[in-house]
Amino acid sequence: MGAIVNMHAAKTQLSRLVDRALAGEEVVIARDGVPQVKLVPVEPRRPLRIPGRFANQGYWIAPDFDETPEWLIDDFEGNLKED
Repeated sequence: MGAIVNMHAAKTQLSRLVDRALAGEEVVIARDGVPQVKLVPVEPRRPLRIPGRFANQGYWIAPDFDETPEWLIDDFEGNLKED
């Protein structure tokens, strides 16, 4: 387990406590000896998604991609036909 630090000590040692948390140590701040919060590093943000970044780069969509074949509709509706 890491360090448990009282609120008053945390106020005066915040910079050192942040360094310890960044180094991987678990730092818990307590009030009257009762743990209240945990000081942890912030996860790095993922880069923002750029819409259209891969436009015209090798993917293909069939012209009839949004048309459902009649045989498939019949199968879903339970209209099975004997061959």
